[in-house]
Amino acid sequence: MGRARLGVMLGYAQDFLQVAQEVPDFEAAGVELFGVSETYSFDAVSQLGYLAALTKSAALASDILPIYSRTPALLAMTAAGLDHLTGGRFELGLGSSGAQVVEGFHGVPFDAPLGRTREIIEICRKVWRRETLEHHGRYYELPLPPSAPGAVGAGKALRLINHPDRPAVPVHIAALSPKSVAQAAEIADGWTPIFYHPERAASVWGDALAKGAAKRSPELGKLDVIVPVPLYLGEFTDYALMGVRQQIALYVGGMGARGRNFYYDLAVRYGYEQEAAQIQSLFLAGEKDDAAFAVPEELARAVSLIGSRDEVEERVEALLAAGATTLSVQPLDRTHEERVEALRVLREILDR
Repeated sequence: MGRARLGVMLGYAQDFLQVAQEVPDFEAAGVELFGVSETYSFDAVSQLGYLAALTKSAALASDILPIYSRTPALLAMTAAGLDHLTGGRFELGLGSSGAQVVEGFHGVPFDAPLGRTREIIEICRKVWRRETLEHHGRYYELPLPPSAPGAVGAGKALRLINHPDRPAVPVHIAALSPKSVAQAAEIADGWTPIFYHPERAASVWGDALAKGAAKRSPELGKLDVIVPVPLYLGEFTDYALMGVRQQIALYVGGMGARGRNFYYDLAVRYGYEQEAAQIQSLFLAGEKDDAAFAVPEELARAVSLIGSRDEVEERVEALLAAGATTLSVQPLDRTHEERVEALRVLREILDR
């Protein structure tokens, strides 16, 4: 078993100040990465700045910042600022989110996620290198040309005033579809796939990863495969498994309309076509509990680290064998002490 990084994914719906109090003990237990996600929730950036003062050596990552809610230059400035606050410990996680959030909450069109992601990363890396910022792409034009609608014609090519701690902040892309996964393998430092089924990952993403890797620059090094995974160490697993089933039901059933749901499509590619259809129908009908019970237990167990130490160790081995290099866990134990102990044990397993 190869050694992997241990991370903790901090939920966007929790009381952040309460969760943040646990972070120093989590870091002492061996956690090397803390991720803060952002949906239509509190923003991740302010919370990451708070964590910068609470942590000593662990990396901090945005899990994820939606690409539509900030300009490319602001994403670059934010990443450089957080990297400076942490002494070079920040990692920029990006994702497209979905049409419901982008158009419903942010009020901007959900268009060209692949093209925009590629150009955003190109622009960010120019900013971090302190190049005079000029970019002439299909989706972003910097400086804005005088002929652009509404432009006053005063745009000037500028470069970042401050000197970033690093010329390149690590960039992760959250991706599920074959084209987006191929792009992540080509241009990103890391790839974050949710609901990662180690026994079926190769059949779903293997070709896309190979296609992207064939175009990957050697300067980027090996792709960091950052797998979010629920964690519960114990004998009585019904409580934890129900939490995972509820999460799967929320994403497969409710994170997107019929025909436009990445997570539904993933469940189908895993071989759960009938189950996915049932989950979605129940969830959209408001029968959320029934939707959760419709999630196959075998799927919930496959994408989790739940059970006795031996059972968790077996699942860790499967994840690492399938290519995971960072496990970003969501501790499900009820008490702080139990969560710390679960992380300590998982760190021991990863160090073996």
